[in-house]
Amino acid sequence: MSKIVVKQVKSLIGRPESQRKIIAALGLGRIGKTKELENSQVVRGMIAKVSHLIEVVEQ
Repeated sequence: MSKIVVKQVKSLIGRPESQRKIIAALGLGRIGKTKELENSQVVRGMIAKVSHLIEVVEQ
């Protein structure tokens, strides 16, 4: 399965609790933090919900 790299680029200040939980589930939490994840439908769904807060790089 392919991998994707997710990087948080915006702050969580003032964001709804559901978006905060999704960011935490992705393994992020600070601006500039990156995480390599499996490219699955579950991860893609979480990325779609917080796409305005993160950057995605496919590998």
